[in-house]
Amino acid sequence: MLSSIHDNFAWFVIGSNAFVGCWALGADRYPALRGPWLWRSIAVAQVSLFVQAALGAGIIGQGIQVEQFHMFYGFLCLVAVAILYGYRNNDQVARYRYLLYGFGSLFIMGLALRAFYVDL
Repeated sequence: MLSSIHDNFAWFVIGSNAFVGCWALGADRYPALRGPWLWRSIAVAQVSLFVQAALGAGIIGQGIQVEQFHMFYGFLCLVAVAILYGYRNNDQVARYRYLLYGFGSLFIMGLALRAFYVDL
């Protein structure tokens, strides 16, 4: 049961990070796409990673064996979120903030895809 929720929720994690990544890249070029809804959507996409990690921890707690690289890529997703969060108010990258979050979210999407497919 928990395993199927984890598998299905992975597609939300992947899709939401792809969506906000493209949105942030678009917002870099088109200021009309900027605003509080972009940052709220990025927050939802990134918090979903922590929910996914908690679901994964629950699966491991049930004694189900998991590929080591699956956990590795999942951990890298969380590290990537922490790095992005660390640069959120950095004045040196302020003018590149949308590019940072755009490419960062797409990178997280790629890591999540890799985590999903390494387990198959």
